[in-house]
Amino acid sequence: MTTKVMEGTHAISHAVTLSRARVIAAYPITPSSGVVELLSEMCADGRLDARFVAVESEHSALATCAGASQTGLRAFTATSSHGLAYMHEMLHWCAGARLPIVLADVNRAMGSPWNIFADQSDSLSQRDTGWIQYYCENNQEVLDTIIQAFRVAEQVLMPAMVCLDAFFLSHTSEPVAIPDQKLVDAFLPPFAPPYALAPDDPRAFGGLPSGDGYMELRARMERSMQDAVGAAETAAREYAEMFGRHHPILEEYRTEGAALLLVTSGTIAGTARAVVDARREAGEQVGMVKIRLFRPFPFAAIRAALGGAKKLAVVDRNLSFGHGGIMASEIRSALCNQPSAPIVFSYIAGLGGRDVTPAVIDDVVSATQAVERPESDTLWVGLKE
Repeated sequence: MTTKVMEGTHAISHAVTLSRARVIAAYPITPSSGVVELLSEMCADGRLDARFVAVESEHSALATCAGASQTGLRAFTATSSHGLAYMHEMLHWCAGARLPIVLADVNRAMGSPWNIFADQSDSLSQRDTGWIQYYCENNQEVLDTIIQAFRVAEQVLMPAMVCLDAFFLSHTSEPVAIPDQKLVDAFLPPFAPPYALAPDDPRAFGGLPSGDGYMELRARMERSMQDAVGAAETAAREYAEMFGRHHPILEEYRTEGAALLLVTSGTIAGTARAVVDARREAGEQVGMVKIRLFRPFPFAAIRAALGGAKKLAVVDRNLSFGHGGIMASEIRSALCNQPSAPIVFSYIAGLGGRDVTPAVIDDVVSATQAVERPESDTLWVGLKE
């Protein structure tokens, strides 16, 4: 194992190389461009035995990955924001064709107006396309999660998306441990799908089923997504045993006896930890839960981790217009039939790259403690109007 200081985009590139991807297709878009720029160099100089395909659009990038995956090759691409939106049709196609492609999405706000900074609304607006979704807190978690995502995706035959905050991770350099290739090979065996396109064994992907057969295919996809929860838990546990780093699908931080739990994801989780530590030192019963695996939604883990609290302060760096914070709404749905469910306070913060500082999180905690119930279903943090 070696340790290098690198930005988040390059942590992805190294993880894709360690995962021995065979086809990388890309149409660069800020702030994910660094991922495929380094991968193109790795393919050119022989560090990665893969075909790099420069395409004319994000739609074509994912279509190229689909073709590669159908022939039994491990495929990867990266994008952000409007690039991911342009892939929308192909996201559905790849999931329905059961292609375990891995895609890195550097979370960036959607226009208009134009904005290149952090906001999870781009990936969360694709949450119903059938893709596994991970959200990462730091660059080490990014590298480790890409490797785990390939394994989980190939185990359940569903594609996976690994998400990280624009600039806070993508363009910030941190020490990252790069595991030994032989250990990664032991953790992630070669891709050997049960079905692939081959001249001597003809098959088809995505053909037209009868009207009476489509629903069963969707039910199989749903069962596989549910299987992905256990597969992700196993992958995280076995990765920890081999590499010494455990990234649970749902992380509980100082939750013992907590009456109020902060719930968040991505880089905001690191900031929330500092606030939880300060509040605990002051004698307050405050903890934090970080959601790393969002799709499939880990219902059982959510209920076990959050059900004992009195109040939840969910901090979303995303927004579903007309409905509010996306993770807050998912948590409400998971807890709605539970006895003595905690009261959910839904906070919107950090859209478009606005800083979510310890002071912001501290204000969220104070506001949640000050009232019995939220004044509104959606609470905005730090609006200037």
